Amino acid sequence: MSLFHTIVSNTIDYVPSNVVSIFAKKYIAGAYLEDALNLTKAFNQDDIMSTIDVLGEDVKKIEEASFYKNECIKVLEEIKSNHLNANLSLKPTQMGFALSKSLGFDNIREIVKRAYDLDNFVRIDMENSPYTTDTVEMYKQLRKEFGQHVGTVLQAYMRRTIDDIEYLSDDKMNIRLCKGIYIESEKIAYKKRDIIVENYKYCLEELFKKKAYVGIATHDEKLVFHAMKLIKDYNLHANEYEFQMLLGVGENLKQFILDKNHRLRIYVPYGIQWLAYAKRRLKENPNIIKAALHLE
Repeated sequence: MSLFHTIVSNTIDYVPSNVVSIFAKKYIAGAYLEDALNLTKAFNQDDIMSTIDVLGEDVKKIEEASFYKNECIKVLEEIKSNHLNANLSLKPTQMGFALSKSLGFDNIREIVKRAYDLDNFVRIDMENSPYTTDTVEMYKQLRKEFGQHVGTVLQAYMRRTIDDIEYLSDDKMNIRLCKGIYIESEKIAYKKRDIIVENYKYCLEELFKKKAYVGIATHDEKLVFHAMKLIKDYNLHANEYEFQMLLGVGENLKQFILDKNHRLRIYVPYGIQWLAYAKRRLKENPNIIKAALHLE
């Protein structure tokens, strides 16, 4: 880690929100749903799909969970009424899962049911390790009820992921595969980058072998190249997978994926809780600050 990276990581939590917004605005659609819808419309015009995320997690009150549930349902309804090529991503703790598993499950089920009624899709994000098993089990249960209208996320840095793939393989899985960003102990998570990359490759091929629909979520060019080779080797059609990337990251790679005629979905977050998300992204990629200040 460079000195600049260390300084940013250690000080970003103390930077005023109006300053953070200068550097982080490329990562976030805006504070309101209308911002996310307008950005999605622009992406759709370029044949890019989106997944919309209402920013917020780890709620402390039942009323907060209810607010996010209703907002997520509104997202699905607005996607339908605006004829957008987009779906919804959500976090279990945003729906009250940390307060009560039954509360979180009931809220998420209601959202997935609405997606089912509207012929859309909900991605249940994977959070840190205390929620991994429950998230996998929730996905498996909702999958039986709502089929292809719900999916989840598996993280390549978790040692258990290959076993989770096997456990879920009785159903036709819909999985976003990412490297993983939460801080976990070495006992349950790989720490070395090269090992994480190799496990990503291993997990991706296992998912393809089991005929899962995979959201290949990575900004790593080598992993994108490897995925494209596997897609060719397994003779996959364009509607059997997709690449996924974050808003504001890897513009050249996005264009490369599109130029090779692969489908691409961009993560489009919005909401009044943008500050925590922005700080997390700046910690991960302090170079955006350098670029904004013309330091590189």
